[in-house]
Amino acid sequence: MKKLILLCSVMMLIGRQAAATFELNDSVGGGKAVLSLSDGIVQEQDKGSQPEDKQGEEDKGIFSFMDFSFFKKNKPKLTAMPNERRETFIERVTRQAEEGNVDAQLSLGYMYLYGEDGVGIDYKKAFTYYNMAAAQGDNIAINNLGSLYFSGIGTEKNFTKAAQLFEQAAQLGNTEAAVNLAFIYLTKNSSLNNPREAIQQLKAASDAGNPTAKFLLGYSYFKGLVVEQNYKKAFVLMRDAANAQYADAEYLLGYMYLNGLGITKNYGNAVKYFTYASNQGNVDAMIELGNMLAAGTMYTKDLYRAHILFNIASVHGVPSAAEKRDYLEKKLKIEEFLQAQAEAEKFEEKPSELTSYIKQTFGDNIRRYIDENMSFNAGLNK
Repeated sequence: MKKLILLCSVMMLIGRQAAATFELNDSVGGGKAVLSLSDGIVQEQDKGSQPEDKQGEEDKGIFSFMDFSFFKKNKPKLTAMPNERRETFIERVTRQAEEGNVDAQLSLGYMYLYGEDGVGIDYKKAFTYYNMAAAQGDNIAINNLGSLYFSGIGTEKNFTKAAQLFEQAAQLGNTEAAVNLAFIYLTKNSSLNNPREAIQQLKAASDAGNPTAKFLLGYSYFKGLVVEQNYKKAFVLMRDAANAQYADAEYLLGYMYLNGLGITKNYGNAVKYFTYASNQGNVDAMIELGNMLAAGTMYTKDLYRAHILFNIASVHGVPSAAEKRDYLEKKLKIEEFLQAQAEAEKFEEKPSELTSYIKQTFGDNIRRYIDENMSFNAGLNK
């Protein structure tokens, strides 16, 4: 089975269990599937194949690492050949890779990248086997090879080569490669900066159903970055990304329902999507939901729940969250206040698979990155 590897920010999340003991549910929110985070890439690296700690001027502001482990799939079933001495798994998969078996090449590339199944980490060998699979036109291997060139793993960094490989994989139907290419094109500090082409890549990937591309394109329409601002288009794309359980999309969809942007105001739906996003740990959604519940003018007042939300957001350093929490503390009975504190303390976010993937691939705050880079060229098409 082929394995997918993608660009990832330096700040990778450490794998952990996502079994929460408390969830910010309400009557319209409903529960969502609990998923666990994947392990981050192994940090111990072979001398000579270790990615540079410092990036050059060329890649300043571009994501410089990858998430090789997020889409872990079963190993391919490779047919054993009758021999006098039974082959080990490593011997068999290596033989089949050398014979041209793409699945074996991809599997070995992954194994050497992580030091799995009895082999040690060897980035140069990982690069060699991904290169072999890419030479046979496999779009996943081509995308993965582009990621290795991008981050300088097993080879020297080469952003131009990475972009060429991403473009090749995208033309072969790999929508993740199209998103990777879009990020290179939209980065203002890159010599490959081309925001118009970034939008075209996002449109193609979005049309093919890629939820990450749908969010990025929807956010572009929402903010009017490179494209003309269009709330209706933004709403449709954001709804698709939210239905795929991406937390930022859930937050923005709730915001659009709250303010009637591209859709008729619907406070119940706003609370629902803010709740979904809050349960995934989205602090922006927590503040918006807390404000609604504390005011009680657009939705049923719930000071207890609002206090919990503000308390959690304050731990994440959200400005004014602590002040809002302390104000509500005086409005609660002592037993309510103590219980609210206990609930906030045991809250654990439950990110969806898509939310975890996007964070691991593009960082904790993809909207800020888009704002900083796409707004640099926001007036191009206006």
